[in-house]
Amino acid sequence: MSRPLPLALAQLPQHDAHAPLTDFAAEAQNLLARFPQTRLAVFPELHLCGVEGAGAEEHERLREIAEPLDGPRVRQLAELAGDLGVWLLPGTVCERGPGGELFNTALAFSPEGRLAAWYRKVFPWRPSEPYDPGDRFVVFDLPGTGRVGFAVCYDAWFPEVARHLAWRGAEVIVNPVMTTTADRAQETVLARANAIVNQVYVVSVNTAGPRGTGHSMVVDPEGRIRAEAPGNGPTVLTDVIDLDDVTRVRTYGTAGVNRMWDQFTEADTPIELPLYGGRIDPRTWRPGT
Repeated sequence: MSRPLPLALAQLPQHDAHAPLTDFAAEAQNLLARFPQTRLAVFPELHLCGVEGAGAEEHERLREIAEPLDGPRVRQLAELAGDLGVWLLPGTVCERGPGGELFNTALAFSPEGRLAAWYRKVFPWRPSEPYDPGDRFVVFDLPGTGRVGFAVCYDAWFPEVARHLAWRGAEVIVNPVMTTTADRAQETVLARANAIVNQVYVVSVNTAGPRGTGHSMVVDPEGRIRAEAPGNGPTVLTDVIDLDDVTRVRTYGTAGVNRMWDQFTEADTPIELPLYGGRIDPRTWRPGT
């Protein structure tokens, strides 16, 4: 058995916040013309919402460009995905929430041209980012292939995010990033670590220069780097990942040894987690339970 997923990661510079969406449409069309077998096209964090700086004036500009999920930007992106006939993950956008909140929201559009999933970044990079945090983890299904989860940029530094996505059945974690600082080296380590300890694929796509530090990558469920951009220049990474590898690694173990999702039996005593006011319950430990 095999569940192949041809994907393309677009490590590209940000668009200006006021650039017409036709510019992005041309970019996506060019990507698919070059790599026509692509089924999942992934772009970086805030790819369509470029605003220079991080001061009060820039934060106000982000609020000005924010739109609700039923606004024109989402409708146009849905139409574009339908026209292209692929799963389109255009990065994140500035979303105006129903109560006036400002969210940094990852979007997923189906090949049929519908908004299939959205995820509001739970861990904004404070104090530099003005976004309100989301309140839930999000996974969505690619019919006939498998389940995908979202984690946006700084979310990757919190192991609770990847753990919950894997527990909810994610076999691929898509991590759109806009890292402009020197910590991209640590983020690439975290991408591998999150893949290893959850036995999932991690797809981390960063913004290209001059603002972004690049080094986008695809990591397999045992932590091996399958594809990696060598620097911060504009590029497209392509790969065909097999989601049955997740099943194989969880069944036989990482390096044929470690099977963390089979750690507990139902007879084991729950482990209290005082940090969270919760517990690990052996009866509900495995993904999908």
